[in-house]
Amino acid sequence: MKKRGVWLLAAALIAIFGVAFAVISDKVSVSASAIALAEQGWSASFSSELHPAAIEKGDLYITDANGNRVDVEMVLLENGKTINIPRIPAGDYKLHIKESAVKGGFLKSLSASEVSFAVQEELKKLSNAEELEAYFKQLMVLEKSSGQPGLFTNEGSVATEEAADSSSAGGNGGENHSTTNNQVEGVDEADLVKTDGSFVYAISEAKVVITDVRNPDAMAVAKELAFQENMYPQQLFLSNGVLVVLGSEYSAMPLAGGDILEFRPQTALTTVHIYNIENPENPELIREFGTEGNLNGARLTDSLLYYVTNVTPDYRVLEEPDNGEIRPHMYDSKNGEKLQPLPYESLAILPGTTSASYSIITAIDLADPEASELVMEGYLGGSEQLYMTKEHLYITASAYMPISEEEKDEELDMSIWLPQQANTKIFKFALDDAAVRYLASTEITGSLLNQFSMDEFDGYFRAVTTEGFAWDEAAPSKNHLFILDDKLKQVGSVQDLAPGERIYSARFIEDKAYMVTFKETDPLFVIDVSAPSSPEVLGELKIPGFSNYLHPMGEDHLIGFGYDTKLEPVKGGEPRVVTGGMKISLFDITDFSNPIEKDTEIIGGAGTYSTLQYDHKALFTHADKNFYGFPVSVFSGTDSDYVKFEGAGAMIYTITPEGIEETANLLAKTESGIENWETSVQRLLYIGDSLYTVSPTELKSYSLENFSLKHTLSYR
Repeated sequence: MKKRGVWLLAAALIAIFGVAFAVISDKVSVSASAIALAEQGWSASFSSELHPAAIEKGDLYITDANGNRVDVEMVLLENGKTINIPRIPAGDYKLHIKESAVKGGFLKSLSASEVSFAVQEELKKLSNAEELEAYFKQLMVLEKSSGQPGLFTNEGSVATEEAADSSSAGGNGGENHSTTNNQVEGVDEADLVKTDGSFVYAISEAKVVITDVRNPDAMAVAKELAFQENMYPQQLFLSNGVLVVLGSEYSAMPLAGGDILEFRPQTALTTVHIYNIENPENPELIREFGTEGNLNGARLTDSLLYYVTNVTPDYRVLEEPDNGEIRPHMYDSKNGEKLQPLPYESLAILPGTTSASYSIITAIDLADPEASELVMEGYLGGSEQLYMTKEHLYITASAYMPISEEEKDEELDMSIWLPQQANTKIFKFALDDAAVRYLASTEITGSLLNQFSMDEFDGYFRAVTTEGFAWDEAAPSKNHLFILDDKLKQVGSVQDLAPGERIYSARFIEDKAYMVTFKETDPLFVIDVSAPSSPEVLGELKIPGFSNYLHPMGEDHLIGFGYDTKLEPVKGGEPRVVTGGMKISLFDITDFSNPIEKDTEIIGGAGTYSTLQYDHKALFTHADKNFYGFPVSVFSGTDSDYVKFEGAGAMIYTITPEGIEETANLLAKTESGIENWETSVQRLLYIGDSLYTVSPTELKSYSLENFSLKHTLSYR
């Protein structure tokens, strides 16, 4: 009787305060892809937990294009918010959701009771505007129902762009000059500076400067490559007498008829200028092309150039009477320089994606850049990290979990923005000359740190992720390692490592994985991945500080570059972790079960930093001399509240299995006592017996024997 009385009271309150009840009810949103592949299945995520028996009771069910129920395996995942259909035949389907499927349904309402999706046997290209518009219109429906504008605009960023055979590190094996510190052997990465051993090619503000360094005592500018006013060079490649300049520029969007008006909205383009540099003093521009969007990453292997851009169209124009163009644009000087949209047959929707962003993969063979076919493929599904071998290209995107009404309210109450929980979608492509072909995709738990969080070895793909947030005491973060087969099916994992911490650096070297996590101390994990189905943690080392970048040195040592840390007492509270100077750690991993920090070096105090700590290409190495160098800005101070600038430039160390030894201090103070970005060193390189430091406005040469200054050349 008591229970019946409670329900009667509740019913009376609803009758009296119906309007108020509608306001406080929690709306449950659904996120699901419009496209899936039969062998990979389909999934949908909810902002609130579902009843464990919702599937069994028929509160969730699937119908086909004729409205008939389809008997498929449907699984509620461990998080209680995601359903998965492991395999389903090709066709058009709808997921039907009853209110009773959601926990606490009495106080919740569904934003959508049906979700439509299509299942394909293999990834299909689009055939017309209607298919593309239908995808974006469904996203707008999901966006409105979730109450989160822009939820599906998942664009990547070049800033985060960072395993591999250890012999690739340093990249100067057998040559008489430096090459870029690449992640994968045989796969070159774009950089600010390149050299062919006679000339240095460097980006200097809005131009590219080609410097003749054949006489390091009398260097001279051979040529300056200038660009139109709104074009800014970002990255360079060298390939057999060809210089590639990747840059960003803004261009007026064309009208439907192809005309361009200067007052129309501007669009960001990634442009590629290709020069014949057989005579570096007189380079010849032989081809120019561009792709709409921001540069995510670029690679060069065996004369084949690949790069990925990200762009989110203004898809809300679909709500206007005169629909605008929502395809990404491109141009090619070989076919005329006007911007034009990619044809529909060059576009596809990646399975499992709910992103409004395109990832555009562009490829060209630089063996004959004037005549080579330019291949551009657009994929709906934003990209953030990029990893590439000679055979495969991987791009990743965050898969955000829908936010409940309760979480939204909590976020509004905070003075800071709270990031969403996200997993990682991985998309794999095959590379066949300039042709790029989609192979497989999957989703793994947690978020990647950077490109070194990924690796391919012996046909297996490995990745490390952090799930959750280190500051969330209610649900502490945890870290995972996943091993996937050639079809991206999970075959092994190590999960729930270092609760309450997050990954700060990672490195895969053949059948071993190394991972640094941090909160108060720096645990270095050594993980055996030689048996893909049963990876195992072999050893763990806890030390003060943390490493942002791990670099292999031979088979038995790792070098970590990062920060020193210490615990600082707080009056009336818990001690806090404060960052000190830059730290170099030499790890002896001869005994995998017992890694040792063999030696350390602390540079400066709080505030000291190096671009190497977020850009691995800033590392200089000379394998024969055991030299390791990097740009650095040094500050001194007894605590993190007061720091004093001491100087900027570069440091070089000799690092061997015996230890770390300072070899050259190339720091210089500015007259103002303030760091001058114009002369701050960006890269170090060597040619023969000379060392060079490159800054935005000058190039300096030094003796590689005693590091005495030979010549300073100003680019001003």
